[in-house]
Amino acid sequence: MVYPDNFEEKIGFQRIREWLRDLCISPLGAQKVDEMTFLASFEAIDALTGQTDELRNICLMEPDFPAHDYFDVTPMFRTIAIPGTFPNAEDVFALKKSLETIRDILAFFRGKGDAYPLLRLLTGEVGYFPDIVKAIDRILDHRGCVRDNASSELATIRRSIAEKQAAVSRTMQRIIKQAQADGLVDEGVSPAIRDGHTVIPINSSFKRKINGIVYDESATGRTSYIEPAEVVAANNAVRELFFAEQREIVRILTAFADLLRPHIDDLHSAFDFLGSIDFIRAKALLALKQNAVKPAFSPQQSFEWRRAVHPVMYLNFKKENRELTPLDIRLTPNERILLISGPNAGGKSVCLKTVGLVQYMFQCGLLAPMSENSEMGLFETVCIDIGDEQSIDNDLSTYSSHLLNMKQFVRLAGPRTLALIDEFGSGTEPVIGGAIAEAVLASINAKGVWGVITTHYSNLKHYASSADGIANGAMLYDSHRMQPLFRLEMGKPGSSFAFEIARKIGLPEEILAEAADKAGHHHIDFEKHLREIERDKRYWERKRDDVRRHEKRLDEISTKQLTELEKIEKERKAIIDNARREAQQILADTNRVIENTIRIIREQQAEKTKTKEARKELETFREQAIPQKTGEEERILRKIAQLKEREKRRVEKKRQDVEEQPQPEEKPVDDVIRKGDAVRLEGQDTVGEVMEINAKNITVAFGNLLSAVAVDRLVKISKNEYKKQRAHNAPTIQVYNVGERRLRFKSHIDVRGMRTEEAVHKVEELVDEAAMLNIGEVRILHGKGDGILRRMIREYLHSSPVVESYSDENIQQGGTGITVVKIK
Repeated sequence: MVYPDNFEEKIGFQRIREWLRDLCISPLGAQKVDEMTFLASFEAIDALTGQTDELRNICLMEPDFPAHDYFDVTPMFRTIAIPGTFPNAEDVFALKKSLETIRDILAFFRGKGDAYPLLRLLTGEVGYFPDIVKAIDRILDHRGCVRDNASSELATIRRSIAEKQAAVSRTMQRIIKQAQADGLVDEGVSPAIRDGHTVIPINSSFKRKINGIVYDESATGRTSYIEPAEVVAANNAVRELFFAEQREIVRILTAFADLLRPHIDDLHSAFDFLGSIDFIRAKALLALKQNAVKPAFSPQQSFEWRRAVHPVMYLNFKKENRELTPLDIRLTPNERILLISGPNAGGKSVCLKTVGLVQYMFQCGLLAPMSENSEMGLFETVCIDIGDEQSIDNDLSTYSSHLLNMKQFVRLAGPRTLALIDEFGSGTEPVIGGAIAEAVLASINAKGVWGVITTHYSNLKHYASSADGIANGAMLYDSHRMQPLFRLEMGKPGSSFAFEIARKIGLPEEILAEAADKAGHHHIDFEKHLREIERDKRYWERKRDDVRRHEKRLDEISTKQLTELEKIEKERKAIIDNARREAQQILADTNRVIENTIRIIREQQAEKTKTKEARKELETFREQAIPQKTGEEERILRKIAQLKEREKRRVEKKRQDVEEQPQPEEKPVDDVIRKGDAVRLEGQDTVGEVMEINAKNITVAFGNLLSAVAVDRLVKISKNEYKKQRAHNAPTIQVYNVGERRLRFKSHIDVRGMRTEEAVHKVEELVDEAAMLNIGEVRILHGKGDGILRRMIREYLHSSPVVESYSDENIQQGGTGITVVKIK
């Protein structure tokens, strides 16, 4: 349930309903939008959001999905439920078009196999009634008009009408020609129709010149419309035939209604299915506009949102080409309630409304505008206290209305309740209001409530810092530019920056000084310390980012230089080796010629000294032909050695800096792994720092690489051992290895035919290596089949912290058989 009754108005959900109605094709879908309500069933929410997610993928990748002719003809079913009644031809034609759309939708899902299982489940026993479509085709043509051959009687009547109208037309043409000859009618005048009669327009001064009946006059009275006496009988006969035609059409439609009446219940089911598809499609289109997804969903109370945005503000900012700062928020069983403080207009209320609206949307079956690696939980009750509820009629002041809401919050509080309170404790005397707020907060916290609360009261900030189950949070503020950053930071309270804002707008210093004295130095110093902590934190964060950026850049330059020099050296050696082989071949051929010459000379008893001279000349020629190491080669080798020596000195200096830092007293290491602990992979020298702890695995930072590792594969170590091992694990050869691995890395993998465990392991290795090498995108070829392998791989990708997103390949390049993975 939700509290209060105007919950949707308070969080702005009516705007979501309006957008959904606009995106629906027919009233069938719009009716489903009006019926949409908050759900507390995990199975129902999971199914509805799953259906929306599947249709979202269809909108992205299936342009041939039927999205037209969603007509609502259910009022016609109520009309013809009474025997003897009949529908009009327009409704019958709309029925035909809608049944054809239902047929196309059923064929689409049944032809896709298990690609969209949740939507295919909706098809169930839905039929498209081919016999009814054929019956309509016998009655109506492609424009929705009743066919001449809908019955033999109708064909006879329309043939008679055509014959009599032709006869009347010939008579009228003859009369008009005679009237023109007599000067009664102008040239170019043609017959007109008035009240179903064929008449001649004639100047009113001549209307007595033609024998007939005056049926009408123009507005000015200058023109009269006369039906000549010669065609009166024929026109009356035509009118009677028109009446007969209408009676025959009514008879045909009545007979069709009799045929349709036994199928009305089944038709209602079919059109309910059509309305559901229209509604789900509207939700999918809205999700695409908002970049909404289906995050991990748990039946328990879970709250880990990444890059969540307020859906209404997101679309409004998008129209104005402005960027909305996303929200990162994480609540755990140990920190269930987040108490947000910070300056006015800093985004506290927007943060609270975002939580309420997004959670409510998701439990209504809509997708959530946040990152795919987020996690959402289930709440049975959602309560909100925001805005001014004062009422003269109910004798409620602003603070009285807040107290009434707090009374209901305490009554509804429980471990499956989400409480949202804005400006907690405001509206009355601050000391008393803060005390009551602290007591209420203690009460709902004791009952295990989850929630987000905004406040300016210092006593609540102090209470949150010491109470179990509550965490402080701050909306950040740039004290130099004096403007809010609209970014939430958890773990510390925020400052109101009241004095700074007052000073910025020009309030006199003497007034500010007097206000500071009245507030007390304890309170002022508390706010000052908060600001200093925030300022110092931002400074050191920037410094740390600069150091990491420079180190990364240096590593990239070193890797690039070494790689290029090694490549040049390899190419140079290959050229030289090839030249040596060619020279040796030439010398071998020359040697054979010389030896042959010497043999001939010897056979002819030549002098021995001449033979020695010939051999000496041959050796001299061989030495000159085979090239030796050049000065350029020596220069390149020296350059490579210098780079390696420089890198070695840099790593050694980094290790010495780490060892020379004063080491804190070593604390005994227990076996429990917590966030921020140093760990080592079991059986290996690889060490890292614990970043996050989830139910299934632990996210560890190994250098610049984030990896999800099972708990049983990690061994907790001391900080000193972590620093020493990191320094030890940074030899020069690592720079070269990274470059070589980037050269050898393949950004695609084929896991078809593998067992599920083997395939997931291969994918995990591919993703980890891609993240380490800064490869932005990889592709996994798993095939279509039954979809089991694809689903298991995507479950791993969803849980991996290094995966930014994943999607199917373009339909022309493999579609659902290939998954494209974006690496952070």
